[in-house]
Amino acid sequence: MKRLISGLVKRSDTKRDRFRDRIVVVTGGSAGLGRATAIAFAKAGAQIAILARDNERLRDAQEEIESYGVKCLPLSVDVADADAVDQAASLVESELGPIEVWVNNAMTTIFAPIDQIEPAEFKRATEVTYLGVVYGTMAALKRMRHRDRGTIVQVGSALAYRSIPLQSAYCGAKHAIRGFTDSLRAELIHERSRLRLTMVQMPALNTPQFDWCLSRMPRKSQPVPPIFQPEVGAQAILWAIEHRRRELYVGWPSLKTIIGNKLFPALGDRLAASEAWDGQMTSEAQTGGAAANLFAPVAGIERAHGRFDARALARSRELGLRESLGWLIPLSLTAIVAGFALRAVLSA
Repeated sequence: MKRLISGLVKRSDTKRDRFRDRIVVVTGGSAGLGRATAIAFAKAGAQIAILARDNERLRDAQEEIESYGVKCLPLSVDVADADAVDQAASLVESELGPIEVWVNNAMTTIFAPIDQIEPAEFKRATEVTYLGVVYGTMAALKRMRHRDRGTIVQVGSALAYRSIPLQSAYCGAKHAIRGFTDSLRAELIHERSRLRLTMVQMPALNTPQFDWCLSRMPRKSQPVPPIFQPEVGAQAILWAIEHRRRELYVGWPSLKTIIGNKLFPALGDRLAASEAWDGQMTSEAQTGGAAANLFAPVAGIERAHGRFDARALARSRELGLRESLGWLIPLSLTAIVAGFALRAVLSA
């Protein structure tokens, strides 16, 4: 059975050339999930533009992406600058061709209780994580609309539904992205547009953000386990595009969190309060003066993975089964989640 499931999950990895010569833009594409996504598109034959701030990491990512025999255009852009994002989109179309896929992935966050966050810090995290998605979407729409084709992907999170302590700026931004995307989708349907919007809700991923993002906690940050490798999220993005999904919950943790929160939000509040506080910190003390990427990029080369390789899962069985069995799996898992949540309430 394990061999069967592993084979099902790997199946999409063997579909070479399925994005051959399509023009793809990935924001936050120099590291973390964005880099893993750009590499996944490169393996599938796409021509790629990556947007990020740090030129050194952009060049390093370009070399890795182009090692798969495709062209990569690295562009130093702050996604919180609407004019810069629009200019980058124009440059992509002049250098590579018409943009067919735009992936809004760039983000930053602050690990701290709300009373320890300065207004300027909260504003900056919101501008990057939320408005960066809005500006990227506007730039993509401006070019896709007259062609009446193209796909825009919003990289979301289970935290777009279930907020947790210590990440008010990030959770607020992800909720806002979901609201913005649903509103825009309704507008496109009203216009009878053939443009596609999809939001991919990620689980905890092993990316460098947990060393980069500003933290005021006493111990080092970590994703709330279980942790997945960023390639799981990248695979999900490509699959959601190919299968024209409105929304995709990636992995059992995301599905359980989102469905459980819809059914029993008050229980979710209590679980978040009791488990997600310490769950976002390792046992290792936070060193003073750690670099943070909130207002400027952190120097140095980082790639797709963070420091949790020993604990991160390389495959999502739920995603693999979904790819093979379609809607049967999410419907079945939803019923299972509802059963577990009801049991928890009855036993409380």
